[in-house]
Amino acid sequence: MATSIKLPEDLKKRVARVVKDTEQSAHAFMVEAIRQETDRAEKRRAFVADAYAARADFGKSGKGYALAEVKAHYRAKLQGRRTRKLKLRSWPR
Repeated sequence: MATSIKLPEDLKKRVARVVKDTEQSAHAFMVEAIRQETDRAEKRRAFVADAYAARADFGKSGKGYALAEVKAHYRAKLQGRRTRKLKLRSWPR
């Protein structure tokens, strides 16, 4: 599907400078830039949706993990130490 996009003159010049002396055309550069930004936006949207779902779950159950314990757990894991399973706690609402 063909799409037309009007770029400001200064942006066209910047793209041309970036792709000069490379194997990539300005068109390929712009397609890749749009693909990367679309991927990033989709991932961010999914991340935010997951956060809202987790918040709703917490609101229903009132159960969660203490941040300090989570940090200590993963710090130990990264250092190769064995850790205990984290305790799910009830939090006041």
